[in-house]
Amino acid sequence: MGVHRDNPMFLAGDIGGTKTNLGLFSKGRGRPRLEMMETFSSRDEPNLENIIARFMERHNRPVTGACFGIAGPVVKVQSKTTNLPWVISGDRIKKRFKWPRVRLINDLTATALAIPLLRGGEWYSLNGDRKGRAQNLALIAPGTGLGQALLIFEKGRYIPIPSEGGHADFSPGSKEEIDMWQYLHGRFGHVSIERVLSGTGLHNIYSWLKVSGRYKEPPFLAKMIRRMDPAKAITQAALDHKSAICKKALSLFVSILGAVSGNLALTGMATGGVYLGGGIPPKILPAIKEGLFMKAFTDKGRFKGLLKKIPVRVILNDKAALLGAAHCAMEPDN
Repeated sequence: MGVHRDNPMFLAGDIGGTKTNLGLFSKGRGRPRLEMMETFSSRDEPNLENIIARFMERHNRPVTGACFGIAGPVVKVQSKTTNLPWVISGDRIKKRFKWPRVRLINDLTATALAIPLLRGGEWYSLNGDRKGRAQNLALIAPGTGLGQALLIFEKGRYIPIPSEGGHADFSPGSKEEIDMWQYLHGRFGHVSIERVLSGTGLHNIYSWLKVSGRYKEPPFLAKMIRRMDPAKAITQAALDHKSAICKKALSLFVSILGAVSGNLALTGMATGGVYLGGGIPPKILPAIKEGLFMKAFTDKGRFKGLLKKIPVRVILNDKAALLGAAHCAMEPDN
C-alpha cells in the first residue's frame, strides 16, 4: 500500500486471547484507511508492549494517536486480560513510545464502533435485506471468549456501551439444556454464557453429549480432536455431515446463540439491528442460516413480533475490531 510519510498515522490494535492484530491507519473517506497490518500470536508473547515494539521496528512511522481494543474489562486506562496473563497500561505504553494519546477500550466496544462504518458485502443478513434504523444496535461475538456490547443512539450519534455480559449466568431454555447445565455446573461451578458460547463452549457442549451417552464418538473424530483445536474439529465434522454428535453439538450452539442474542436485543432495545461478530459466526454461517438461530431469537413470547422486525446480521469483515479501534484513535478528546 502506498503511504505518504506526511500523512498523520494512527496505530490500532485488536488484542485477543489467541491473536493480536496491529495496524497503521490514515484518515480515509468515510472511515479509517488501513495502510499496513501484522498478526501476532498473543500466547507467544509476555506482554503487549513487546508486540508493539516489534511492529514499530518494522514500520517506523510517527504515530499521532493509538487505540487498542482488548479482550477484557478496561478500568482507568488499564486492563487485565481475561484469557491472557497480561496487565495492559495505556499510560505505560504512552510513556514508553512517546505518543501524544493512547486509548484502551474493550474489544467489543471496538467492533461496535465499526458497525456504522461497515459497507455492503461486509455483513450477511439473516432475515432479509432489512434497513437498520437510526436506533440502538447490539453486538454479540463468540470466539475465544464471548463478548457483548451495545451502541445507544443519542442525539444523532452512536454511544458505545461496553459489557462483560458473556460472564453472566447461562439460563437453560429446555429440559435438554437443563441437563447440560447440571453437567457444566458439576465441572465448573458457575456456568456463564461463555462456558457454552465460545470455542471452548462448543467443546463443552460436545463433551456433555458424549458423557451423557446420547451419542457415541466415532474413532476418526477422537483422533481429530486430539490433533487439532477441538472446536474446529467439531465444526468441520458437523458442517461436512460426518458426525451426528457434532451436528447436534453445533445445532445446540446455534440455538443458544439465537436465544442469547434475542435476550440482548430486548435488554438494549436494539431495534436498529443485532450484529453477530467474533471469529465463530462467519465459520458456522451455513448452520446459522438453517433457521434454528432465528427461531430461538424470536421465541420471546409476547415480544415475538418485535423481535421479528429487528435486522440480524453476521459481520463478515474480520478486521472490524481493528477498524473500530482506528476510528477511536482518530476521535478528538472530549
